[in-house]
Amino acid sequence: MPIAGGSAKKTVWIYLIAAIVSLIGLGDAIFLTIQDITGESLRCTIISGCSEVLSSKYAHVGPIPLAAIGALAYFVFFSLAILAAFGYGFLRPLLLILVIFMFLATVWLLYLQGFVIRHFCQYCLLSAAVTTTLTVLVIMASRLNPRKSV
Repeated sequence: MPIAGGSAKKTVWIYLIAAIVSLIGLGDAIFLTIQDITGESLRCTIISGCSEVLSSKYAHVGPIPLAAIGALAYFVFFSLAILAAFGYGFLRPLLLILVIFMFLATVWLLYLQGFVIRHFCQYCLLSAAVTTTLTVLVIMASRLNPRKSV
């Protein structure tokens, strides 16, 4: 039995770490949304290409900045991860579904940056790294404790 308890504790910690990591993505997405709404010009400091990516037609879904959709996704992820960590195990499948959609969107956006826009944005790459990390963490947690709630 100690193994199961240890597994459950590890799962809780993984969800808590994922929640904290998601705050990095949330901050990044809010920053980009504010920049878009205020019309501020955004330059990359590490790589060049932010203005090309963020001013492309792919940076909006209709009138809505893609970053705002990302901020909503990160907020929902954070909320579900916290709830999953504190015993609401029935939400864990929703968290897995959400992170899979986030990861697929990330792969699509990386493709667009690399092969269509032909520029990369450091803020977008940060978001991609955060989403990939969240995906790995949620998959790890789901494998540790597949059907048990904490």
